[in-house]
Amino acid sequence: MQQAITLFSLNTIIKECLDKQLSPTYWVIAEIGEIREAVRGHAYLDLVEKTDGEIRAKMRGNIWAYSYQAIKRKFQGTTGQPLKSGMNILALVNVQFHELYGISLVIKDIDPNFTLGERARRRQEIIERLQSEGLLELNRQFVLPAVSQKIAVISSVTAAGYGDFINQLDQNPYGYKVHYQLYQAAMQGKSAAAEIIDAIQQIEETAPGFDLIVLIRGGGAQTDLDCFDDYDLAKAIANAALPIVTGIGHERDESIADLVAHTQLKTPTAVASFILSGFREFEDNLQHSLIRIERWVQSRIKQESEGIMDQTHLLKNLFQGKINEKMLFLDRISQQSMRSALHKIEKDTIKVNNNGKYLHKAALICISKAADKLNQLEKTLERLNPEYLLSRGYTKTEKDGMPIHSQELQAGDELVTFSQKRKITSIIKKLEQNEEKRR
Repeated sequence: MQQAITLFSLNTIIKECLDKQLSPTYWVIAEIGEIREAVRGHAYLDLVEKTDGEIRAKMRGNIWAYSYQAIKRKFQGTTGQPLKSGMNILALVNVQFHELYGISLVIKDIDPNFTLGERARRRQEIIERLQSEGLLELNRQFVLPAVSQKIAVISSVTAAGYGDFINQLDQNPYGYKVHYQLYQAAMQGKSAAAEIIDAIQQIEETAPGFDLIVLIRGGGAQTDLDCFDDYDLAKAIANAALPIVTGIGHERDESIADLVAHTQLKTPTAVASFILSGFREFEDNLQHSLIRIERWVQSRIKQESEGIMDQTHLLKNLFQGKINEKMLFLDRISQQSMRSALHKIEKDTIKVNNNGKYLHKAALICISKAADKLNQLEKTLERLNPEYLLSRGYTKTEKDGMPIHSQELQAGDELVTFSQKRKITSIIKKLEQNEEKRR
């Protein structure tokens, strides 16, 4: 039986074999799957090789700070853009094996003339194709509803981003109610694009209408998001019957799905906040509208009240003037009657004095008759007072401020009738002759 050794001893043997068998450096063609800059100035890369979109090889790469600054300046100066995910690079590497961290490539140099990687070129070709077909702006032609209450969600039920999105909606501090339905689809891998397209088709065929479609997933490595750069998926998003909002969760680069969507946001929680902001804005606008309506109604009530008061004073003064005029007329009649009666009394008194006691009785009788007549005149004056007539239940009807008995009337004329406590406005619908008057 072969003697057992420790893992560290095995790793040491591997390291010694590699150091002996491998050349100091190699020029390697690989695609940058992901690149991260450390605080101390180092760069860490995931280098990959693909066949038909499938990753067939992958290895970690490091560029130490001293070399990275020179490589970065030279590459950007030549190509006009920084090193980034999706580029194919030609790199001079040294293979290192560490007993603790395993195998990695230390990148000594990158040839900037190797230009962009195949992945980036393919992506650019898809963007140019979508642009030529008029699809990049197509989904943006939709007008988002003021309040999106019915949401179709395309995601994976196991995705952390989906859980964050639902929690944000359900636990919003305003108590807004959002109805959502999940359409399950893979969010990475070879089948993801086809499943997302199928979900869009299912949503469009669903009987109850949705306000918009949300496409969300959590963050991930750049290579995990290749499905969102698929041409067929981009075309399906552009031609969708509803506006599509994306929250794919990749902070560094836009996917092609983001480019063709109506609205792109960085994360699923940002999408949830965007939807809730529509509710909040609608509520604020509604509150402001209610305040404006209330102020307008109050202003209109004040104007109408002032107009009614002005009309009331005008009619009161007009009506009082007519009453005073008639009372003055009646008072003149009363004074004339009083003077006539007194004058006759004086004449009769003179006659009595002239004729002596014989006429004394006749004078008394005359005085009594005059007093009765005076009382009768006072009662007549009282009955002729409009206030007295109105208090008895009679009314006064005018047209254009004049009594109706002196005017020609016809159907459609407006009449104003005064009682003791009311003013009544009416329209003549029918006129008939008084039968007794005709006889």
